[in-house]
Amino acid sequence: MADNRDLENRPPDLNDPEQRFEHRDVNIWAIGKVAIGLVLTTIASLILVLGVFRYLEVQENARQVAPAGANAGKLPPEPRLLENEPANFQQFRATEDRLVNGYKLLDPQKGEVKIPIDRAIDMLVQKGLPARPQNAAQPSAGVSVPTESSLGPKMQQAGGPLNQEPGSQGK
Repeated sequence: MADNRDLENRPPDLNDPEQRFEHRDVNIWAIGKVAIGLVLTTIASLILVLGVFRYLEVQENARQVAPAGANAGKLPPEPRLLENEPANFQQFRATEDRLVNGYKLLDPQKGEVKIPIDRAIDMLVQKGLPARPQNAAQPSAGVSVPTESSLGPKMQQAGGPLNQEPGSQGK
């Protein structure tokens, strides 16, 4: 039964100098067939892609597109894009500066006027802010002060319960 082994498929003994080369040549026909198949597949793919591009180009040219200025009379819906953003920003800043730095009579009956922000700061510095009463003993009605029971469970000491002395459990 030992004679049935395929002696040609055994790995060569590399210690023998006679065995350090290939005993058969590369199959040129198989490599040539793969190369020819690869070239033919590449050419077929190229022809297919060119055909698809030409078809799409014909479809694009056949479509009737309105000229760019055909809808020039219609305005798009709000909000529109700004045509001149720097000029629009300068106009916005000028309007805001007039509101902050200008005088205006708001209510003649009550005597309410709007004054520039710089003038209002100067008047506030001259008059000062009203002071709060110094009665700090009365806590606010809406403020709750935490108690020991509302602080949650007690944290264990470092080392856990095994580190505590025998008589001090839960303290």
